[in-house]
Amino acid sequence: MQQVFKRPQSLKDVQTHFCPGCHHGTIHRLVADAMDLHGVQERTIGVASVGCSVFLYGYFDIDVVEAPHGRAPAVATGVKRAKPDNFVFTYQGDGDLAAIGTAEIIHAANRGEDITVIFVNNTTYGMTGGQMAPTTLVGQKTSTSPYGRDKSKDGSPIRMAELMAQLGGVAYSARVAVDSPKHVLEAKKVIREAFGYQVQGRGFSFVEVLSACPTNWGMNPLKANARVGEEMIPYFQLGVFKKEEA
Repeated sequence: MQQVFKRPQSLKDVQTHFCPGCHHGTIHRLVADAMDLHGVQERTIGVASVGCSVFLYGYFDIDVVEAPHGRAPAVATGVKRAKPDNFVFTYQGDGDLAAIGTAEIIHAANRGEDITVIFVNNTTYGMTGGQMAPTTLVGQKTSTSPYGRDKSKDGSPIRMAELMAQLGGVAYSARVAVDSPKHVLEAKKVIREAFGYQVQGRGFSFVEVLSACPTNWGMNPLKANARVGEEMIPYFQLGVFKKEEA
C-alpha cells in the first residue's frame, strides 16, 4: 500500500497537549513541512518566548532557544549574527509579539535581520489567562475586557502584517489562516515561500497566521474555527502585503 500522508521529518513523534480545536498543531505541521522542503532541519534554530508558543522544543526535532517574554526577535538576532549559516526562526503569539515584544519585532524587522517570524494571532493571551491582547477585536470579551474591547479606550486591533510591510528592512510579509482546507493549502505555500527568503539570504520575512483559541474564547472547537472565518478574516484580511523580488 502506498503511503500518501505522513508526519514531516522535522516534527517529533509525540502526542499533542494543546487544547481541542487549537490550531497550533496545524501550524506546527506547516512550519515543519517548510523545513523539510528546504532541507534545513539539521541547521535550524528555533526561538520561542512565553506563551503557548513556548512548547516549540517539545514538538520540533531541532535546536530551540527560550527567550524572555516578547524578546524572541532580539534573541534570534543574536543567534543569527553569531551563527549566520544556521536557519533561524521565531514562533510567537500575539500577546508576546504585539504587546510586550512590540519594540523587539519592529526593530529587528526594520534592521532587516535575516530571520523568519511565524506570528500566531488568536486575538487573546492564550496561556496566561485569556487577557485582552493588541489584536483583540472590538467588542470581544476577555478576562480583562469583560464588557468587550472598547475602541474609544483601548484603540483598534493592530494589524501586524500590514505594519511589518511598511518597514524598509522587511522583504516578505503576509497573513494566512488555517480554518479551512483551502486556507491551509494557501498557508502552506506562504510559509514555504517565507522560509525560502531566508534560505536565499534575502532578509526579514514575516508570516501572521490567524488561529483559534476555543478555551479562552469560551467556545467549542467547531464554533471557534468558524469564528476565524466569520469575525477575524473580515478585519485581518488575508494576503501577501510585501514581497520583494530578487
